[in-house]
Amino acid sequence: MNTGKYIAIISKSIFVVFTLIPVALGFGYAFLYSFGILGILNDGFTLAHWKKVLFTPTLWESLGFSFYIALISLTIAIVFALIIAIYLKQKLQKGFLSIAIYLPLVFPALVMAFFSFLLLSKSGWLSRVSIRLGFINELEQFPNWINDNYGIGIIFTSILLITPFFIILYTNLYHHEKLDNYKELSQSLGASPINTLRKVLIPILLRKSIFTIVLFFIFVMSSYEVPLLLGKQHPQMISVFTVDKLQRFNLLDIPQAYAISCLYGLLVLGTMALFLVKHSKIKLK
Repeated sequence: MNTGKYIAIISKSIFVVFTLIPVALGFGYAFLYSFGILGILNDGFTLAHWKKVLFTPTLWESLGFSFYIALISLTIAIVFALIIAIYLKQKLQKGFLSIAIYLPLVFPALVMAFFSFLLLSKSGWLSRVSIRLGFINELEQFPNWINDNYGIGIIFTSILLITPFFIILYTNLYHHEKLDNYKELSQSLGASPINTLRKVLIPILLRKSIFTIVLFFIFVMSSYEVPLLLGKQHPQMISVFTVDKLQRFNLLDIPQAYAISCLYGLLVLGTMALFLVKHSKIKLK
């Protein structure tokens, strides 16, 4: 066995020991706790906590709200990223933009959430500028974009967080896949610039980034700091809803919080498994 194989085995072993095993142990603990097998107040195996969780409308509202936030945020971010990557690809390779595009990635989610709060709240920068320009007469007339029912502040912050990453991704994919050659070939065969964009460039970029899109969809759905600061008490995103139950003074809510965590984890794992199976079948074809 050569040195390369030894290094590969050691790398995989380290990954399993420090990543997969802790996750599996944590998931196992939550699973056993939710069924009443572990825990101070639990008396033994029971389905009561799962029944209470599954028949609670708030859980499904929370999942639906999280799905809505992730879908809207990711759609807008990808549209912006595609437009910028395709039409400003040369400027993104060198000069000021090539450096500036990385700057938003430096800021953690909590900092971005505070920035959005200072920008969009009723006492924020936009509201004060609107008063100075005469668009509104008092702060209360400014639209409620923070802690609102539609999650506008959460969506705005999520877009700020993920758009730069997708711009960098699509810019690199554009050059790596040599899409300029496909563009020239398509137009030489009589395709219009719009048709080339719709039927050649965008489909290739989306297909090559589909796995990343799915991962970021799960990332936005599972985000905690941003909805905690910018969201309402109801509806809550799934991560905030779960932690809220876990940290309540009522100890009987803890098994339900673990049940919600397990349910969401199973939904994510199931979605990823279905995606990987479908993706592998498409590759085989």
